[in-house]
Amino acid sequence: YLAKQPSLRAVLQDPGGCEGLMGLVEEQVHVCRRQVEAMDAVKRGAELAVEECQHQFHSRRWNCSTLQGLQVFGKVAIQGTRESAFIHAISAAGVAFAVTRACSRGELEKCGCDRKIRGVSPEGFQWSGCSDNLSYGIAFSQAFVDNPERSRGISSSRALMNLHNNEAGRKALLAHMKVECKCHGVSGSCEVRTCWKVMPPFRKVGNVLKEKFEGATEVHPKRVGSRKLLVPKSSRFKPYTSHDLVYLLASPDFCDRDPRRGVFGTSGRQCNRTSPAMDGCELLCCGRGFHTAQAEVVERCSCKFRWCCSVKCKQCRRLVEVHSCR
Repeated sequence: YLAKQPSLRAVLQDPGGCEGLMGLVEEQVHVCRRQVEAMDAVKRGAELAVEECQHQFHSRRWNCSTLQGLQVFGKVAIQGTRESAFIHAISAAGVAFAVTRACSRGELEKCGCDRKIRGVSPEGFQWSGCSDNLSYGIAFSQAFVDNPERSRGISSSRALMNLHNNEAGRKALLAHMKVECKCHGVSGSCEVRTCWKVMPPFRKVGNVLKEKFEGATEVHPKRVGSRKLLVPKSSRFKPYTSHDLVYLLASPDFCDRDPRRGVFGTSGRQCNRTSPAMDGCELLCCGRGFHTAQAEVVERCSCKFRWCCSVKCKQCRRLVEVHSCR
């Protein structure tokens, strides 16, 4: 919901600003009060999560479409399906990513670069520079994103599922940190290399979590002693790890429109007539068939490089066939 707000600045400038943010549970309001400067990064993280979700699912029946109002994804997000698992994982990762980036850019008073990595590595380079302080971003994401689930109580199967998937999202970020280096020496001879750790591009995190979505494990609650655990529903399913996504309920087919549940159906969606995959007209249109129409596309063509330094192109028009689901 924060991702949909035009700006948080106006709300947060009021004395009781954090209480003015709709949809937050009590502990999230406390985090907001303590770290009001970080809330812009939280909003950016939420925006990143929505954008990445829509990129990853743009050619599927459920395309991560959003609604107005507090329930941004409709009931899809709260039904315990694998779609809900992805939403939680990408949102927790998005907040950790954006808060970490704000730390590295010096936008937040309470954190900066990660200075704990010092000395010489086994490979012989010098740790230096501004390493991304991902441990801070992850801790913030745990405190802020996990709170609605913790307030519901750990005895809730849905809360256990959401907390697990939140952590899996953050682990996708942590597991793909990269090392960046700079050479020093006469004429760039690289006698000395200084290196630091950076987060992966958020697209990489989205790709990893989409793979986890495809291989997600269906689970059910089981009491083990005094604890409630989520275990694979079938003994044939592989045991899941802390990096995997889990879900409690099978997904609807998303074929027919049901706005109350956040399901928009696939009628009118463009499809690929020659693809056997999910974006193909057969699967995306749920067997209802499709319409074909002609559309005019304007493209750049006959481009020439002009000295110096511009590229001049003509505009060419051509007709293409567009297929859309009945």
